[in-house]
Amino acid sequence: MNADDVARFLKANPGFIDQHPDLLEAICVPHPHGGRAIPLSERQLITLREKSKLLESKLLELIRFGEDNDAISEKVHRLSVALLGARDFAGVAHALYFHLREDFSVPHVALRVWGRPLLDGAPEGAPISDAQRTRVESMGAPQCGPAADNAFGDWFGDARGHVRSLALIPLGAAAAFGLLALGSDDAQRFYPEMGTLYLRRIGETMTAALASRL
Repeated sequence: MNADDVARFLKANPGFIDQHPDLLEAICVPHPHGGRAIPLSERQLITLREKSKLLESKLLELIRFGEDNDAISEKVHRLSVALLGARDFAGVAHALYFHLREDFSVPHVALRVWGRPLLDGAPEGAPISDAQRTRVESMGAPQCGPAADNAFGDWFGDARGHVRSLALIPLGAAAAFGLLALGSDDAQRFYPEMGTLYLRRIGETMTAALASRL
């Protein structure tokens, strides 16, 4: 009988150890963190403690994620309240820039709107290329990634050289009529695999705020 046979026997007869409890103390196995031999029962206790620590660590991680999500949700709520409370487009733009920079710590924000009447000279109404508009209309959802060679990098003007990552949020329900671009000096702030739930919610709230004021 080899080790595999023993393993198969124990699996097929789970009550064997109960029928021979003295084996738990008689069988010795290597300590997982040292060279000395210890009883099987002690090894089981060590394994259970390690599993308990792992579960505790995962629980703490889930709690941290929950706290982070709660904090982000509160920021999105404050932004939404400010946008819906704005009286006109200028107020919407001001609330957007203020909360994204001060509350979300996004240093570079650019907004473009087309096909809607804006005040003369409003930077949000600056012309965009047909290629950029086509790109926005094909997005369908927020996109994140590196800023290098991005088609919308020039929207940040002199700050373009400092922007390392971007989040692009299309605005519009049935059809896109604008784009909100967020830029960060941190290359890992906006990355392709990140979740975009809150970015989408910001885009939807911004779309509603603009649609009722333009």
